[in-house]
Amino acid sequence: MRDSHRERTGTDPALDIRRLSGSLGAELRGIDLADPSPGDFDTILDLFAEHQVLLFPDQHLSTDEHLAFGRRFGTLEGHPHLTETSEVQEIFELRSSGGGVADEWHSDLTCMPEPSVMSIVQMVTCPDVGGDTMWSSQYAAYEQLSPPMQDLCEGLSALHDAHPHDRPGQMAIHPVVRVHPVTGRRSLFVNEHFTRRIVELSHDESEMLLGYLSRWAASPRFGVRYHWTAGTVAMWDNRCTQHCVLDDFDDERVLRRVTIMGDRPEPAVPPRWEPALISGARGGGGRHDRQLGRFLASQRGDNR
Repeated sequence: MRDSHRERTGTDPALDIRRLSGSLGAELRGIDLADPSPGDFDTILDLFAEHQVLLFPDQHLSTDEHLAFGRRFGTLEGHPHLTETSEVQEIFELRSSGGGVADEWHSDLTCMPEPSVMSIVQMVTCPDVGGDTMWSSQYAAYEQLSPPMQDLCEGLSALHDAHPHDRPGQMAIHPVVRVHPVTGRRSLFVNEHFTRRIVELSHDESEMLLGYLSRWAASPRFGVRYHWTAGTVAMWDNRCTQHCVLDDFDDERVLRRVTIMGDRPEPAVPPRWEPALISGARGGGGRHDRQLGRFLASQRGDNR
């Protein structure tokens, strides 16, 4: 196992890189995100593909610097379901005290047809104790499934919605296993927060498998836990990770986020079966079947 990225790339010796777990995550010191050089940016891209989550302590970016750094990676979009959280549409602020924020495992905005590529967050104010963030590698979650389970999941798709944001009508269908457009690696792509139903299974079958996969995806063996300090900037790849905030704090916690959107998940293989509603599968789904049926009908209408 390589302990130093510098050993194989000739990275500037002033750059300190510390791996945070066996599955994902690295903490970097020695790059000024307010004014990164072209070489710094190339190093960040390389390390981002390798570690999936990067954390940069002691940055203290201004709003303009945060936005400029985010734009280096693509087009920024404001949160589609949060408004008036900051004066600038492309950046939004998450403020809480006493917990209750992002405390379910998720990948950002999988309820959208083209979910978030990456999120870049700066911690402004954080509790001395509690409020840690955990991330989980969905490469590892997929790769450590048994071959028969991998084969089954590769042929399935899942319905995601924005019910947690009080917008259940915002829905999208994505592959259960996706291929990363940069690394070519396969990753699991379902989560407890946004994923409602496996399309090709009956409701009861979906509940069983989706429940298992959601728990599996959050296994500690795939994860890392990080305690924040004010001024730390984190960036993570929503295409191959999930994250969750620990709801164990009372003091104020404030962070600012920019989001790079516009990535349509590519399936490992095309779906192998028709949607369960069309094929006549039964499973007592009730409103869950109706939700899926309405969405599928709307998609057929859009494609005419």
